Amino acid sequence: MKVLKFGGTSVGTASRIKEVAALVAERGKNIVVLSAMSGTTNTLVEISDYLYKKNVDGAKEIVNSLENKYRSVINELYDKEESREAAFKEIKAIFNYIRSLSKDMFTLFEEREILAQGELISTTLMNIYFHEQGVDSVLLPALDFMRTDKNSEPDTAYIRTRLTALLEKHSDAAVYLTQGYICRNAYGEVDNLQRGGSDYTASLIGAAIGADEIEIWTDIDGMHNNDPRYVENTSPVCELHFEEAAELAYFGAKILHPTCVLPAKLNNIPVRLLNTMQPEAHGTLIYNCPSSHSIKAVAAKDNITAIKIKSGRMLLAYGFLRKVFEIFETYQTSIDMITTSEVGVSVSIDNERNLHRILDDLKKFGTVTVDHDMAIICVVGDLEWHNCGFETRVLNALGDIPVRMISYGGSNYNISILVRQCDKIAAMNALQKALFV
Repeated sequence: MKVLKFGGTSVGTASRIKEVAALVAERGKNIVVLSAMSGTTNTLVEISDYLYKKNVDGAKEIVNSLENKYRSVINELYDKEESREAAFKEIKAIFNYIRSLSKDMFTLFEEREILAQGELISTTLMNIYFHEQGVDSVLLPALDFMRTDKNSEPDTAYIRTRLTALLEKHSDAAVYLTQGYICRNAYGEVDNLQRGGSDYTASLIGAAIGADEIEIWTDIDGMHNNDPRYVENTSPVCELHFEEAAELAYFGAKILHPTCVLPAKLNNIPVRLLNTMQPEAHGTLIYNCPSSHSIKAVAAKDNITAIKIKSGRMLLAYGFLRKVFEIFETYQTSIDMITTSEVGVSVSIDNERNLHRILDDLKKFGTVTVDHDMAIICVVGDLEWHNCGFETRVLNALGDIPVRMISYGGSNYNISILVRQCDKIAAMNALQKALFV
């Protein structure tokens, strides 16, 4: 059995839902994870924002508009009147529930309830459509088996036990449907997986059932060797090691979230990235593949801030680095890159929320300088240090571009280069020409 996850654009219209249903039906007995239809989650966030501002009337206007959108989808999606009536009834109940949460006393609890409705709608519509087409699908509510613990991490034992029981209960089903992103927390409240959303759900389900493969269906044919938004003539990467995929996902390849990789990797379950618009395309297969002795891809991460802490006493100052890292830990700010010398340390961060307080504390230990509007360029492949010349090719390609930091050796799969954000596109194109053309 496989796990097939479809993102919001893949089920973004009535015609797309029909295409996905046909694709799923011909692939046999699998578990299908759906995101909310594209644009829905953003609208639900907007409704919540109005309610936080105590503008209940404004929120209800948007609720009405979103409900009308779905009524149009229903009219286009179904051929039989009984299917339309069933869908209208289900959708009406969901939107009435959203209206019941639209009140002056609005908290995070109500917001999470509202944000969960997008996935509940998409799976409900798909399940009714399957039944209209004669496919014996069963809806497995994610809220019945997907749970996080008190540390907001997935409760894998609970997920496995509950999901296995549900599958055994409905063992005769042709297709299983469930929601991505949403879950319950350790206290039984509706919550969400936050990092990775539906991709994470698919990976956790795959790990729980020991799936043959996890398929992530989007609107692009796999992970490309560079960002097609900025670089021409990119091409899909056929195979990636789990570590390579994780590096690319973390440093900007939006097709896959970094957290999705870990459950699949730990359970040695291949992940395949596929294109709903071109289902015949090979896509990208991610697994524990053998060393390829090649550079695979380039990705970039924007809105980076570089911080340099210089101290003439660093060489003799026992615990200097520990004190620096403790400051970032205090303000819950992750570090992306780090380079050190005898008298200083440079780090990069992607979150300036607590920057002023971080800088104030760092100034107790040395002279601090800051560079804003930077970008990390990540080059990924089999970059084990015995493979001579790979790092030279990367740096030679950037000979005309100022480089603020270089990180190499921390991973066998990644070289990271920090450049000005205004130089990012030029750097990515230079690397494309030098490494892949």
